[in-house]
Amino acid sequence: MENVFSQQLVKIRRRQNMSQEQLASQLFVSRQSISKWEQGETSPDIGTLVKLANLLQVDLNELVSGDAMGASDRHHEEPQQSQMAMNFWEFLSNNWWTVIPILGIVWLMR
Repeated sequence: MENVFSQQLVKIRRRQNMSQEQLASQLFVSRQSISKWEQGETSPDIGTLVKLANLLQVDLNELVSGDAMGASDRHHEEPQQSQMAMNFWEFLSNNWWTVIPILGIVWLMR
């Protein structure tokens, strides 16, 4: 399995003009730790990953998997069919069978 995290960390850190030393001091880790992460020798724990994403101002998915689509972009996606609001006629066409018991109850109440 390819270590996308190490590549992403280098890319994002350089994009922000930050040295390994600067990043290490802000995370309270050694520069060697940053170097090992970037070389793919070790990986940070989940808490440090979250701090790292916040510090670098990127989505955790972008940092870990290279998925550049941030949370703000996800709000602009087209909703899937299951997420879309359903009007009365769509509901009725999907649940037509509910009409029969309702009509039966109304007929019994007359």
